Amino acid sequence: MADHDLSGFERGTFTHDGSTRRILRRGTGPAVIVIAEIPGITPKVLEFAERVAAIGCTAVLPVLFGTPGRSAHPKDDGRLRSGLYTASSVWQVCVSREFTVLATGKTSPVVTWLRALAAEEHRRCGGPGVGALGMCLTGGFALAMAADERLLAPVLSQPSLPLAVTKSRAGGIDISAEDLAAVRGRCERDGLRVMGLRFRGDRLVPGDRFAFLRRELGDAFTAVELDDATANPRAAMPPHAVLTEHLVDEPGQPTRAALDQVLDLFRARLLEEPGDGSTETRPPHLTDR
Repeated sequence: MADHDLSGFERGTFTHDGSTRRILRRGTGPAVIVIAEIPGITPKVLEFAERVAAIGCTAVLPVLFGTPGRSAHPKDDGRLRSGLYTASSVWQVCVSREFTVLATGKTSPVVTWLRALAAEEHRRCGGPGVGALGMCLTGGFALAMAADERLLAPVLSQPSLPLAVTKSRAGGIDISAEDLAAVRGRCERDGLRVMGLRFRGDRLVPGDRFAFLRRELGDAFTAVELDDATANPRAAMPPHAVLTEHLVDEPGQPTRAALDQVLDLFRARLLEEPGDGSTETRPPHLTDR
């Protein structure tokens, strides 16, 4: 897929506590914060944002790294240039104090900025609350954001931090004990639901990480775990990016079903009015475990 020229997306900035970052926005209705994976806001990430807008929500994409709209596929930019671009985004994350890459039991500092963005977008867009989707290195950000009660629909797609270089890191996720307790309390008290997605063979997202989330959140955590064989074989890397690079966008495909579940969660939590079924603590179609 060639580079995206960002047509159809409003461009702006958001500042909190002295930190200003660019954002892209598309659609109307309650906000969903879409936090891109490495190497950045690719055309595939923008496609997902377009789907969020199509269901009646406002997709808000903060630019945390990379060049918005740039394709990361070797067929579009050549293997060398594509590899260098991805490596530059990884380096940007690794040297930044805003991202917690290896430490366990810590929330990345950038989450504070993301929570402020979610609060501002809730004020701007209205609705009962905000949704958030994190992917890859930003996957756990959506979980930590849910310590704020405005976050009603957190989705963790292939959450990859902390990097699973040891058993303890493989069996945890990048959130502080305080924030995790707040999220757990919201699950027990308010019926908050948390969704996670991964390919079973993905070494960046070990099964122990989802087992940890099951233990901590119980039935409030919905795990969508897919066989590697269901991933798009034309992707440039092994099965990993469930909703973007490895999506097979055809009815009946497991990755498409996973995408539909994510969109259905946003509909149920952000768009349905009281009395139309949204009072259920768990939408009946969100049953993959």
